[in-house]
Amino acid sequence: MRSVVLAALVVLFLPFYSATASAANLVAKISLTQQEMTVSENGVVRYRWKVSTARKGYVTPEGSWSAKWLSKNHHSRKYDNAPMPYAVFFNGGYAVHATFDLKRLGRPASHGCVRLHPENAAEFFALTREAGLQNTRIVIAR
Repeated sequence: MRSVVLAALVVLFLPFYSATASAANLVAKISLTQQEMTVSENGVVRYRWKVSTARKGYVTPEGSWSAKWLSKNHHSRKYDNAPMPYAVFFNGGYAVHATFDLKRLGRPASHGCVRLHPENAAEFFALTREAGLQNTRIVIAR
């Protein structure tokens, strides 16, 4: 009898557990040496994209942060109103965002942000919005 009740409870609460589990644990790992971003959702790699990080004379900070805020059509106040579409900010003015300088993806080229192809930036922006800022982690390492 006890196992029947337990089985019934599992069947009743499984949909609630699944809904909670689908609140994605989104992790973007950026490799400065490989100039690549690997996006994992709930521990499963979903994407690998070329990026551009800081060029000589600038720094892309190393560390681990939760996403702080989103800006779909952002422009840099610091760098001549430069477009930063699909920006996912993670550390002060640092963000993962789209670039139109596609020929430089895969090598250092930015003032410190992590640049992505516009389609990839839009996808990461949407994933972050869906998962929630507090459930999105950005990890940058050599």
